Amino acid sequence: MSLLGERLVEETIRRFEEEYLPRLEAAVALLPPDRLWWRPHEDVPSVGNLLLHLEGNVRQWLLGGLGGGPTARARKQEFSARGGADSGTLLADLRATVTASFPVLRSLDEEALLRDTSIQGFPVTGLDAVLHVQEHFGWHTGQIVWIAKSVAGPGHGLAFHDDDALEGH
Repeated sequence: MSLLGERLVEETIRRFEEEYLPRLEAAVALLPPDRLWWRPHEDVPSVGNLLLHLEGNVRQWLLGGLGGGPTARARKQEFSARGGADSGTLLADLRATVTASFPVLRSLDEEALLRDTSIQGFPVTGLDAVLHVQEHFGWHTGQIVWIAKSVAGPGHGLAFHDDDALEGH
């Protein structure tokens, strides 16, 4: 694989391991159990729905679409669920799926990153798929963090950077 492809894959894995998953786990830990499946109204998914959705997306796009595994997915059910597993189970399932994607990502050579394919009905390259999953995961991680901070209220203590240390840089 080219150095650029190698760096892309390793940076994607680093973001999952060091940013997205730890941030999700810290945010979800702030939620009382009755808020995991809570929705402010019917047109907004719960944190539980978003965790199901992230797991389904990684499974379909990386394990299936790029790794050759099954791509069947019940996407509508990810959003329609009104209850189900507890946060520990959802996070463990998500972490297992993400971790299972690492060998797939590391197996991608330059040809695989540039190869045209179709995932979820979208024409994409391997590179498109990796970038899609990374952006998608970051987007929903931010939503879950915001929900957790909002539910926990002032003094939530959830911070990922030292703002004082970053001032002026």
